[in-house]
Amino acid sequence: MIHLELPHQDIRDAVRSLCEEFPPEYFRKIDEERGYPAQFVDALTQAGWMAALIPQEYGGSGLGLTEASVIMEEINRAGGNSGACHGQMYNMGTLLRHGSAAQKERYLPQIASGALRLQSMAVTEPTTGTDTTKIKTTAVRKGDRYVVNGQKVWISRVQHSDLMILLARTTPLAEVTKKSEGMSIFIVDLREAIGKGLAVQPILNMVNHETNELFFENLEIPVENLIGEEGKGFKYILDGLNAERTLIAAECIGDGYWFIDKVTNYVNERVVFGRPIGQNQGVQFPIAKAFVNIEAANLMRYQACALFDANQPCGAQANMAKMLAADASWEAANACLQFHGGFGFAAEYDVERKFRETRLYQVAPISTNMILSYVAEHVLGLPRSY
Repeated sequence: MIHLELPHQDIRDAVRSLCEEFPPEYFRKIDEERGYPAQFVDALTQAGWMAALIPQEYGGSGLGLTEASVIMEEINRAGGNSGACHGQMYNMGTLLRHGSAAQKERYLPQIASGALRLQSMAVTEPTTGTDTTKIKTTAVRKGDRYVVNGQKVWISRVQHSDLMILLARTTPLAEVTKKSEGMSIFIVDLREAIGKGLAVQPILNMVNHETNELFFENLEIPVENLIGEEGKGFKYILDGLNAERTLIAAECIGDGYWFIDKVTNYVNERVVFGRPIGQNQGVQFPIAKAFVNIEAANLMRYQACALFDANQPCGAQANMAKMLAADASWEAANACLQFHGGFGFAAEYDVERKFRETRLYQVAPISTNMILSYVAEHVLGLPRSY
């Protein structure tokens, strides 16, 4: 493993120690069975790592995004996949920032302890993708209830959550002044909703990532489950995206270091034509270049974290960190697979599993091209392209 002077070494040591209890064979078996790493997630929760961003008054650790990102990085660097549990860390941010005192008191302590799992957020729809303002799922108030109808897709960890954050239109698009208005955020109790107006259809996919299509048919949600003001949901969602993208940047950085460690060890030991293949510059340069790019992405991650923790605008930095880290991890993944040769495709080496896992972040939670469009418009001042 590459040893550099790293921030928050105490957190790193503790998370690494926990991860050592779950060797590669554990994650390999979970992947093969398309299962869920429940034991691993439970261990992280019991150790308090999933409650890092929850204030101490609600039973959390009260840490910043910087520390939370280190936790996510170390999970992936140890060979795990934070995608199984990262929602529990950041999805509660909408509730924390915009929920009522009663809502926070009711939910946050149980989320912190792991008694309640809030791992899902339902925003994306089949016909709108990232054009969120065009969502068609509606929530119509009828007395003390909202009645929800519509459809969502690519909604992760529903089968391992008790609660879900839902974005729905409460005012038709044609009736609002700005297209970003008229959407609202709700807490959905999945234990009560599934089978009573909410149907869940799992989507089998390339990665062992539990994701689903959701169908709402007259699902009733109590009025008290509305978060914040009606019609302000889009703004509330945007607040949480910077944390999500920065944490996923950290996960990609963890993946990148895992690939670099793995391939560096391998090419030092693999002897062909009487010499280690790592002696060849054709092998050295792609690995070294990937490492340089991971280090650069790491710096952008820390800048995004520092701004977020200081309550400063960080949209550009969060987006750039996510893109740079996803690109760097994918570059490292390709080098790792290439120089393992045929062994890279063998499940027992774990390269092909991690290769699939890190590829996801070129697409989700926002694609590379969408980030470039954001930077072009909001940073460079170029005309809006869509």
